[in-house]
Amino acid sequence: MRLHFTAGSAVQRIASYVPMEMCKWFLGKNGQLVKFGSKDAEALVRNVIEPMASDGLRTICLAYKDYVPAGGHVGENQIAYTGQIDWDNEDSIVSELTAIAIVGIQDPVRPEVPAAITKCQEAGITVRMVTGDNINTARSIATSCGILKPGEDFIALEGKEFNARLVLIRDENGEVSQEKLDQIWPKLRVLARAQPSDKYTLVKGIIDSRVTDAREVVAVTGDGTNDGPALKKADVGFAMGIAGTDVAKEASDIILTDDNFTSIVKAVMWGRNVYDSIAKFLQFQLTVNVVAVVVAFVGACAIQDTPLKAVQMLWVNLIMDTLASLALATEMPTEELLKRKPYGRTSPLISRTMSKNILGHAIYQLIVLFTLIFYGEKLFDIPSGRWAPLHSPPSVHFTIVFNTFVLMTLFNEINARKIHGERNVFSVKYLFLFFGEKTSKCLNSMARWVFGCETILPYPYTSVYRNHVVELEPLLSLERLFRALLLTDCS
Repeated sequence: MRLHFTAGSAVQRIASYVPMEMCKWFLGKNGQLVKFGSKDAEALVRNVIEPMASDGLRTICLAYKDYVPAGGHVGENQIAYTGQIDWDNEDSIVSELTAIAIVGIQDPVRPEVPAAITKCQEAGITVRMVTGDNINTARSIATSCGILKPGEDFIALEGKEFNARLVLIRDENGEVSQEKLDQIWPKLRVLARAQPSDKYTLVKGIIDSRVTDAREVVAVTGDGTNDGPALKKADVGFAMGIAGTDVAKEASDIILTDDNFTSIVKAVMWGRNVYDSIAKFLQFQLTVNVVAVVVAFVGACAIQDTPLKAVQMLWVNLIMDTLASLALATEMPTEELLKRKPYGRTSPLISRTMSKNILGHAIYQLIVLFTLIFYGEKLFDIPSGRWAPLHSPPSVHFTIVFNTFVLMTLFNEINARKIHGERNVFSVKYLFLFFGEKTSKCLNSMARWVFGCETILPYPYTSVYRNHVVELEPLLSLERLFRALLLTDCS
């Protein structure tokens, strides 16, 4: 790359690994002109360039070339010219240069990147680095980021070596053998001195891989025009919003406006949160529907009338389900989402754990409701509502059944927040444990004002506390928990 021209000089900044090809001289310690031979180049690489690269420095060679008019004094490293210098002839300009120095430039890793990569690895995401840097520089950066760790059986390759291996596994048509490529990429973590075609080949190879039964999901970051094919081929393409070209942005699916790797971690966290929010609402909604349908069906068969009227069911769907969807779908993501493996591409939305929760809570609520339907008049010493004549006013009996169903559904919303088999449903347990008495009094007052009776509250409470409540807190906190369950007198 040409940086500056003087009247008769060309100053060049070139990659440090090519001075042997472009430089014929170099300046010694005292500014003396020294012939640049093959042994000098090897010593320069061994003693200067490689140690710098191993420390994560990007090395650059500064060189120049002097042009002097013909007929005057011409030094050893100077070129005589007549007429005009052809500055457009790059092959002539960048040959027989005089090297001045090798400069090491450090592009420090952002402080938040190592932690972000660790979170990705904990979340089941494998991070691979494809770069144009020297292999030693790339390996040093990957080690500082946590992509490569001492003692792990992972490899770092240069683009030439990667392509050399691909040549050996190409078929007669020049296509890469997927079976043999699958032997390379699982352990590959760093690809240095890579060309855009190498990036595309790697992305395509991982997507088409048959190493596992489930297809790999590949996300790619890029900012250059040449990254377009890889960004488009990937399942998710991330383009840089600041440094990215228009071609890269057009080929990508998501644009990182701050060019920060941590934004990818946030995208993963929010994506999992949206998925979990849908699953939570389905778990809650299906439990409500199963209980309502079974109660209506059994009631119609056993007592020729449904304990839950049409208006009541509409009220449940309009109020309970709407508010529940807002509550469960607007829960903020947490770091805990990144501590489990990702969902498979073909995994069902309703998992086995969710099915167990739906059936378990539905059976529990049905037992409580059927007990109230068929024995409620004996428990509360009230007239039975099972054989009430047609068009009779609402009975106290079935009002208790409906209120119990509503409040059990309300408390089951706390259980619906957990869809992965967690035992502690009280992520916000302080509301119940430290303010348990106030919460109990508040709910009792609401029940008395809305429903006219608070004796039904023990049943909804147990819908929550049945989930391994003893394991939630130390014994000292259990006292507050049990005090929260105490109800005041109905009188």
